[in-house]
Amino acid sequence: MAGIEELRAERLKKLALLREKGGDPYPSKVARDLSLAELRARFTGLAEEKKKLAIAGRIMAIRGQGAIQFVVLNDGTAMLQVVFKKDVLGDADMALFEAAVDVGDFIGCYGELFRTQRGEESLLAGAWTMAAKSLLPLPEKWHGLQDPEEKLRLRYVDLMLDAELRDLFVKRAKFWNTIRTFLVAEGFLEVETPVLEKTTGGADARPFKTHHHALDLDMYLRISAGELWQKRLLVAGFDKVFEIGRIFRNEGMSHEHAQDYTQMEFYWAYANYEDGMKLVERLYKHLAETVFGTLEFTVGEHTVDFGKPWERYDYAATIKKCTDIDIATADLATIEAALKRLKVVYDKKGWNRIRAIDALWKHSRKQLSGPGFLVNVPVEMSPLAKLGQGGKTVEQFQPIIAGSEVGKGYSELNDPVDQAARFAEQQKLRDQGDEEAQMFDRDFVEALEHGMPPACGFGVSERLFAFLANRSVREAQLFPLLRPKA
Repeated sequence: MAGIEELRAERLKKLALLREKGGDPYPSKVARDLSLAELRARFTGLAEEKKKLAIAGRIMAIRGQGAIQFVVLNDGTAMLQVVFKKDVLGDADMALFEAAVDVGDFIGCYGELFRTQRGEESLLAGAWTMAAKSLLPLPEKWHGLQDPEEKLRLRYVDLMLDAELRDLFVKRAKFWNTIRTFLVAEGFLEVETPVLEKTTGGADARPFKTHHHALDLDMYLRISAGELWQKRLLVAGFDKVFEIGRIFRNEGMSHEHAQDYTQMEFYWAYANYEDGMKLVERLYKHLAETVFGTLEFTVGEHTVDFGKPWERYDYAATIKKCTDIDIATADLATIEAALKRLKVVYDKKGWNRIRAIDALWKHSRKQLSGPGFLVNVPVEMSPLAKLGQGGKTVEQFQPIIAGSEVGKGYSELNDPVDQAARFAEQQKLRDQGDEEAQMFDRDFVEALEHGMPPACGFGVSERLFAFLANRSVREAQLFPLLRPKA
């Protein structure tokens, strides 16, 4: 750190020099006629016009000394070389540039466009001004940040130096916009529902708790993108609705999981899970081609081709095939023995047979490359889905890609009596210590008693984007949550 502090002290002296010379090192604005991307696109024509232009950007490199210096500017859209010549700038401006400017500073330049003898597109500076003096140096250009934790902590620096990383977040924005435009084209209405809730619903997850001081109420940050609210909109008569928003789950961190992240959920009246699977398969293929330009992906050790026929994975049959356990007859002790044999690590807090079966499934799914849909999930595993034929499984589907679930949908339960009974069972599990079991939402049951049409609901989080980009969820977030520095 001593080296950094010494460099910072030197830059503070340069800051004082700029002020001493009468300049403002942090002006509210600098002149800029075009972005560097626009300038590069029109360079030939503009250079032929010999028109003087104002540009601005961060200095990424300086080379040369004395009578001529070559500076590389980056304004976030492109880079351009700026040439500083003493006989053009004048002695005083050139001397101040040499004495007060560093790599990392933002400057504005004014001058004519030309090509160097090597043909490089450049601007010959006739004047320059400081736009923002940097006090800390950038990492070494060719190596950048190396420590993975530091890359996430100083994300703005990593983005500055890594064009591939910047492109990742351009793709991420395109990912969500593609989902939005796809659903709007399918006739869905985008809505916004509460983030603060008195009762969480729509998922099995531990919520974050907070306090509403004006109402003196303990409240929760939502764990779904408004599932129970969007279903109320179906009760109200809306046909197709969706929301893209932030959700929060107070759970563990892993390669695939974060505590706050973006999710999309849609609800479609008069449709069922078979309709949902058809729509989701089209959506995923559209996302793959539009955002990534391919249907074939390598994710970890899996190779996935979205263009192949999508499979159906039966929940119990897949577990039986992968673990040799029949979940219809196995008791908790038998499942625990199997988990020990398979070397599956699990959390005993809130532990019960349902959580044990889920642990078996999570082990089994790692062997499935997909693409396909998980179906025939036992009713006790999904308290919001409609019963399937036989009454032991639900009409639920989950896209399976590269050994993981990347989305979840079902024929929505719209029987208020059945829903109340399932909420009651979930509440018993909560009372026994299962913090991920769902809360009893009496207001939602009352809404269902007014009548909700048959419907299909589906949700997918940013984990799908991370998978297709072959990144961890944290790497695919601009500013992931990190433990504070000691």
